[in-house]
Amino acid sequence: MRYVNCSPEIRDYLCAADPVLGAHIRRLGELRRPMREGLFPALCSSIVSQLISKKSAATVYGRLTELCGGAITPESLGAQTPETIQKCGMTMKKAQNLAAIAGRVLSGETDLSHLDSLSDEEVIRVLSALPGVGEWTAQMLMIFSMGRPDVISYKDLGIRRGMMAAYGLNSLDKKQFDAISAAYHPYASTASIYLWHLSDEVSGNVGLAEIN
Repeated sequence: MRYVNCSPEIRDYLCAADPVLGAHIRRLGELRRPMREGLFPALCSSIVSQLISKKSAATVYGRLTELCGGAITPESLGAQTPETIQKCGMTMKKAQNLAAIAGRVLSGETDLSHLDSLSDEEVIRVLSALPGVGEWTAQMLMIFSMGRPDVISYKDLGIRRGMMAAYGLNSLDKKQFDAISAAYHPYASTASIYLWHLSDEVSGNVGLAEIN
């Protein structure tokens, strides 16, 4: 299993770049957040997981995997109708989005295989153009499936809450967020992992929270 890169070298860099976050990094040591293998199944999982609990999402995704013959691929998903996909336990809108995404990949309209050659901004543009995928979902896929090293999302409540906890802030606007996170580049994805953990500490969910 692959994990988001929290190597000693990256941790040392962040500690030197930002002593406030660095103090927490030294306290916590290496954090291990698993990555998802395969961008297409990870993308489908993200669609399934929207606005439902982690347990429910796992159940629905398991049914979808079974429907697709044990592996969710553009071909196996594209062979299904939205009506059949919906019977796995999701809304028709999600089922339609999944079917549409499979269709776009199969037709070549969306080429996921070439995303690795694109910049972060271009990857977000391509992924967020897919039905049911927004900027936040694209950013999560970049961290947890593509392994992009320099991604941090202002739209993520956990990251903002972790940053507020680390820096003792009662509020956090986009300008403050950008000013603080500027020190994290080019390893903002690793910083995000630590901010999520700090958010979990504040909420009492350490060891329980997973990033979808």
